[in-house]
Amino acid sequence: MAGPKPTRVSNRIRELRAERNLTQAELAATLGVTRQTIIAIEQGRYSPSLEMAFQIAQALGVPLDGVFTYQGDDAN
Repeated sequence: MAGPKPTRVSNRIRELRAERNLTQAELAATLGVTRQTIIAIEQGRYSPSLEMAFQIAQALGVPLDGVFTYQGDDAN
């Protein structure tokens, strides 16, 4: 059996953080998570909960779909 499927949710967190001069640690502190969580989300190794996704978008000051993109089955 294959391992867990990689997430099909991509994000622009790293780019948006850089535009706002926010470090991973600063964003993590704002959200109440660890820096490792932010790293995993940025690298696409972990998909945040819907609530966390909205919190990330709010912290970055952009709409949810300005941060996250979903590549569904019809993207093939």
